[in-house]
Amino acid sequence: MGRLAIIPARGGSKRIPRKNIRPFLGKPIIAYSIAAALECGLFDEVMVSTDDAEISQVATSLGADVPFLRSAETSNDTATTLDAITEVIDAYGDRGVSFASVCCIYPASPFVTPDLLRSGYDLLERQSFDCVFPVLRYGFPVQRSLTLNDDRRMRMRYPHHLTSRSQDLEPTYHDAGMFYWFRPEPVLSAGRLWTDNTGCLEIDELAAQDIDTPADWKLAEFKYQYLRRG
Repeated sequence: MGRLAIIPARGGSKRIPRKNIRPFLGKPIIAYSIAAALECGLFDEVMVSTDDAEISQVATSLGADVPFLRSAETSNDTATTLDAITEVIDAYGDRGVSFASVCCIYPASPFVTPDLLRSGYDLLERQSFDCVFPVLRYGFPVQRSLTLNDDRRMRMRYPHHLTSRSQDLEPTYHDAGMFYWFRPEPVLSAGRLWTDNTGCLEIDELAAQDIDTPADWKLAEFKYQYLRRG
């Protein structure tokens, strides 16, 4: 009953081809997630779940384990993170191996650090949460957000906040898309990572970047270099 890191890295990325092993400032981007997991000292095993032979070779060369390949069912465009996680946990269970806590770390997460992983685990244990993940605060209050119809006419989503001061509105947050620390039993029983007993770590907007487009990639490299200038 130890701790497992799962890095789900399928080979079929569409928006950025070969995204999970594309060079990010000179290293395959998955190298950053693997290094953070290995260096944090929390895991009994750091494994990569992949359907791709090249990703498997890169992952093992970086020190991760690839004990089995991911199935076609959990590697297609409609498969969820939870589908991939469940397959991994079930495969270990078939071998008689279970884990008290698991961390799913996304492969394109160069901003994940050993300290952040430790902070997430500490919150999971200290508060007895089912799941913990990093979040970013929205830069502008969503209560004053707008929508536009086909002729570009605007409509307030929350018109009762027309005259509300932004500083008086409750902060809102979104998933930073970096990792999920969780306890397998309650999460798998609920069939969702975000149970009613989930906690969050707020991180600075400079310390994360969702990477879905080539422009996102360039911005992530800029942020990463900026943070490490000292």
